[in-house]
Amino acid sequence: MSYVSVGGAVGRSPIAPTALRETMARFATGVIVLSVGGEHLHAMTANAFSSVSLEPPTVLCCVSHSAVMHKAITSARSFGVSVLSAEQEPLARHFADKRRPLGRAQFDGIGWRPGEVTRAPLLDGAVAWLECELAEAHDSGDHSVFIGDVVSSATSADESGLLFFNGRFQQIVTAPR
Repeated sequence: MSYVSVGGAVGRSPIAPTALRETMARFATGVIVLSVGGEHLHAMTANAFSSVSLEPPTVLCCVSHSAVMHKAITSARSFGVSVLSAEQEPLARHFADKRRPLGRAQFDGIGWRPGEVTRAPLLDGAVAWLECELAEAHDSGDHSVFIGDVVSSATSADESGLLFFNGRFQQIVTAPR
């Protein structure tokens, strides 16, 4: 596989971060909570998350270099993912709030269980859960792209979902079958 760099395009300036943010706001994404277990429990809300491959099963998440989660994933070498249900907007807001307490205290009053493989907190009421071992990390601008080998996954019977679109949380609820 070869890679082509377009960063040096002659006569072109990159777009402003605000323009990219405004444009990407029109792309609906799911909402997850990334988590790391162990001595320094931590979690954060994210929507830069995607499957990468089925063989082997891998996913990716993007985390800012300045986020507490960046150091947490790098240190733990594993992470958990809770895919939030439509009713879990308050949890998404909680784990996105930079003023929340850190460590175990950020989970006070929140139902969760440690993942069987990674011990990362997996949130009760989510529609799906993954546990991942860190396979690769790639720096890209002010973020790292963490690629995780999926070592465990599960789903709930709930088929609702929390989305982020146009700068706001949205809900998708499937009709009964």
